[in-house]
Formats: sequence, structure tokens, C-alpha cells
Amino acid sequence: MADDMADAVKTEQAGNVEHPEGAAVRARKDRERDELYALDISGVEWRCAPGAEEHEERVEIASLPGGAVAMRSSLDPETVLRYTEAEWRAFVLGARDGEFDLEPAPHDGAAAE
Repeated sequence: MADDMADAVKTEQAGNVEHPEGAAVRARKDRERDELYALDISGVEWRCAPGAEEHEERVEIASLPGGAVAMRSSLDPETVLRYTEAEWRAFVLGARDGEFDLEPAPHDGAAAE
């Protein structure tokens, strides 16, 4: 928990170029992002949730060096999102905490067409 708080403070500082460490942190993050997108991922092994049907759209994930992760849609395999280890960890922790849970859409009683 303390590590998560420290990461959150660092993230806030990184976005604040007026903070003494902000510019250096931003430069490091930019370098990490450039290196991440420069990686050749043509030979990575993509995996998806067990039981997913071949013809259905599904999210596919691949592990990259340094704990980074690549993610794509099975219906659009050329578009690949890449995340650093810290970004992926933040996403997974947020998902576990319900940060991305959506409220159900209100049902207006109309029949689906």
C-alpha cells in the first residue's frame, strides 16, 4: 500500500514540470516509451482468456522484456498498445479495485431491435 502511494506521488510529480524532479521524470518516461515502441514484437506469443472462441473478438496479451505488456484486439491485430511494467501494474490493480466498473445502462423498457 505504501509503495502504491509513493508511485502515485511520483506519477503526480512527473506530470508537474514545475516540480524539481518533474522534467527529469518526464524525460525518463519518454525514453521508456520510445524504447518500448521500438521493440520488435513480431515473434511474441499472444494469449487470451481460456474458452474464448476463435471467431469472437477477444483481448490478446503478450509479455515483453522488462515486465512490459502488449495488448491488442483479435479483430485488429495490427493495432497494438504497449504498457510499461508500472503502467500495467497500475491498470491491473485498478481493475481489481473496481476502478473501471461501469454502471449498467438504464433500461428504458423498449424492446431491442
